[in-house]
Amino acid sequence: MNGKAVALPDDLPDFVQESDFKSIDWDKKAVEFGDRGIIGNSNKSGVIGVGMPSLNTQKWMWHIWGIEEGRDNQLTIVGYHKDSNTIHPLLLNGWNIGLSGSVNGADAHAPSNVKIPKSGDWAVLLYTNGSYFDTLIYDITE
Repeated sequence: MNGKAVALPDDLPDFVQESDFKSIDWDKKAVEFGDRGIIGNSNKSGVIGVGMPSLNTQKWMWHIWGIEEGRDNQLTIVGYHKDSNTIHPLLLNGWNIGLSGSVNGADAHAPSNVKIPKSGDWAVLLYTNGSYFDTLIYDITE
């Protein structure tokens, strides 16, 4: 963070805390791993579709490792824009999406439509069933 307080949106889920944004490691950039073009944190979380980032609506498929199938079935996705110090929903339909079963070696996945509101460095904070899970760092350009 750049020292300014983060304004939490009114509709942000209650379990997301301001302290979650203070612990972002901006040097831990997402990387491509595996043979499916997944970009993220190896064997933790990643996305197919983020490899061609833009400000237009896109299809992304989220992949999650290390969760119990059938138990962790809700994924919350919170976008934090570094330069503007602002928080945004990245999914077209809000903060949450349901997780489906295993695919591409991941324990769970979720297809989605996303819209990135502005270019720059983004931290994408992921929560499963209301608990912090991982942070993905992406550089999104037009």
